[in-house]
Amino acid sequence: MKTYARELFMIMVGSFLFAIAVNSFIIAGNLAEGGVTGVTIVLYYLFQWPPSVMNLLINSVLLVIGYKFLDRKTILYTIIFIIFSSIFLSLTESWGVHTDNVFINCIFGGIFMGAGIGVIVRAGGTSAGSTILAKIASKYLHWNISYALLFFDLIIVIGSTYVIGLEKMLVTIVSLFIATKVMDYMIEGLDTKKSITIISDKHGEIAKEVSGKINRGLTIIKGKGYYSNRDRDILYVVIRKQELTYLRKIVEGIDEDAFIIVHDVRDVLSKNFI
Repeated sequence: MKTYARELFMIMVGSFLFAIAVNSFIIAGNLAEGGVTGVTIVLYYLFQWPPSVMNLLINSVLLVIGYKFLDRKTILYTIIFIIFSSIFLSLTESWGVHTDNVFINCIFGGIFMGAGIGVIVRAGGTSAGSTILAKIASKYLHWNISYALLFFDLIIVIGSTYVIGLEKMLVTIVSLFIATKVMDYMIEGLDTKKSITIISDKHGEIAKEVSGKINRGLTIIKGKGYYSNRDRDILYVVIRKQELTYLRKIVEGIDEDAFIIVHDVRDVLSKNFI
């Protein structure tokens, strides 16, 4: 119950940040946005139709389309987002931040948008619209959610050129890029991890030093050299990014000829990884 309460609170916060991004910075700067949000903003520019109402209507239709591709919890949380975001869009309608520098709106619009959607996705929901399409692409095509979202959003943004002009469209793309990076940080965290594969004849010494000095558990993988046809043990360990330099010094201090492979890790799901 506490988990659901926390996740619902996160969706509420994310919806509020989303509304701030749209009303306070994007519309105030006469910029566009991707996905359904971009469509609602263009409709607002053309016909003065409230984004809060159009957000509710269009996202409801897309949710019906995405129903079969999403699990029930995600659907429930997405419905909650649609309701709260429409409410907050209505409440913050007059909160426009009007500046002489459109890049202020671009930067902060991207930050608030990325933070809002990131919090919602991390809670297990989606921001509906193109995020539903991004979730489907992630599930079946194994695309990164953030960049799948960017792809679908760009389609709408480029089309908005006829309404906001080329210059504002280009600025909007910068805002989308900022939102994507912020969303990545919100979903994956700032404390990035690295997975390390070490091939060395002195694997025992290396494992002992890494385990003792960095306090990381290692896995020994059995392998065989193709040319030498020799059996050998391969070390595998996951560390924090800031521990990489220290680990390299340990390995190179023991075996200068060691073969070290470094991979980026999106996330580590383990209670034992601290």
